[in-house]
Amino acid sequence: MELFEYRVTSHPAEAFREIVYFCSQEGRCDLEVIASDQIKKMESILNEGGREGWELVQAAFGKDGVLVFWKRLLKV
Repeated sequence: MELFEYRVTSHPAEAFREIVYFCSQEGRCDLEVIASDQIKKMESILNEGGREGWELVQAAFGKDGVLVFWKRLLKV
């Protein structure tokens, strides 16, 4: 059986000022405006975690920033 460990990282809204993420009343969620430097910032966060062996589970965008949920195999 594989065992995993999990980590949640928080990234402040100041780093993602130009990402506009919204959900409609019907529950459909979209990214409306993404500047290229904002994409690079997100890539940097994901690549840094990947180099440490973490796999992205989910990223949650909110008014205060982004929460990134990670998992990786436990080395037993």
